[in-house]
Amino acid sequence: MILPGRLATLPPSSFAKLATLLDGTAPGAEPISLAVGDPQGEVPAFVTEAILRHAKEFGTYPPINGTTEWREAAGGWLKRRFALPNFDPDKQVLPLNGTREGLFLAPFVVTPESKASGRPIILLPNPFYQCYAAAVLACGAEPVFVRADAASGFLPDFAALPRAILERVVAAYFCSPSNPEGACASEDYWRTLFALADEYDFTVFADECYADIYRDKPPLGALSVRGAPFERLLSFHSLSKRSGLPGLRSGMVAGDAKLMAKFRALRNYAGPQVPLPIMAASAAAWRDEPHVAANRARYAQRFALAERLLGNRMGFRLPDGGFFLWLEVGDGERSALKLWRQGGVRVLPGAFMGRENDAGKPRTNPGFPYIRVALVNDLSTIMKALERMVEILGSETP
Repeated sequence: MILPGRLATLPPSSFAKLATLLDGTAPGAEPISLAVGDPQGEVPAFVTEAILRHAKEFGTYPPINGTTEWREAAGGWLKRRFALPNFDPDKQVLPLNGTREGLFLAPFVVTPESKASGRPIILLPNPFYQCYAAAVLACGAEPVFVRADAASGFLPDFAALPRAILERVVAAYFCSPSNPEGACASEDYWRTLFALADEYDFTVFADECYADIYRDKPPLGALSVRGAPFERLLSFHSLSKRSGLPGLRSGMVAGDAKLMAKFRALRNYAGPQVPLPIMAASAAAWRDEPHVAANRARYAQRFALAERLLGNRMGFRLPDGGFFLWLEVGDGERSALKLWRQGGVRVLPGAFMGRENDAGKPRTNPGFPYIRVALVNDLSTIMKALERMVEILGSETP
């Protein structure tokens, strides 16, 4: 059940914190926002055409399972992308109104009243996508934040947790390519995580929204490593990132058929169905690869520009996946305010995506030294913003 009292304990969201930090301070130049992961670009013509062809279906309640066309398209992409010889789209995939909906509802599918005589625990990487924490608290579980920093390859070391913690775990959120760092899990990492899930009987929530945005090679997916029947796995994917269609609000969850049956039952009560015209457009997007390759090519240009302009400043490194720079600037909050005040550039302090390991000690937040920079604008806008960043922060060291 949802526990409003627990949700009341949530701190403000990352972007509410950013608004508080910057509001009241005039930007030092024409504002440019690199704070939000909101892909910019033209909507593919086939998406608009599909919505127009099916527009009359806005007058019909859509099925919770999605249409046959949508299931075949989404399942077909999963089979191709993750080399899945055994996958049943009728039982192992569901449409979502964006993956945030699914990531929020997922804990309600797996969280009992107690586990190992204690309050159930759900693990989160730290830093993390803020939806995770809200979902954990809403379902009555206890969040445990697992540090992901340079020393751990920007991936959380769940296996290092004490046995007393692991025995109470009912689920673990994991993001690959990770937001904000752009780190990708290796096969060994995935297998270690699944071995842990098997030993301690918990579910892996694999947030793989950035799976089709990468530099050199496609990131290895959870479904590929786990293999059918995908026990203890729910994998989440999105057209917001893959296709640059955040306003479509269209994603999917796939995995263990038994868990999917529970998810389907929950969504019959709590999940808004995806409108039929949106499903038609989504099916077209899942079937089409050229527009995704074009998106990757644009991101490659943006990263090449960032590498040229930033060089070895601010701990610059190219991520393996995703579209963020995770720049080490010493004090992310101070630097974000400075960039806004002097250059009108809006970025997100890394600490706003993390939690302190020791309360009251900001530097124990693994995001403290960083800023997150979203390379989602057109090339000329990104160039202008990065040039301002170099001028304002380029001489500083972490």
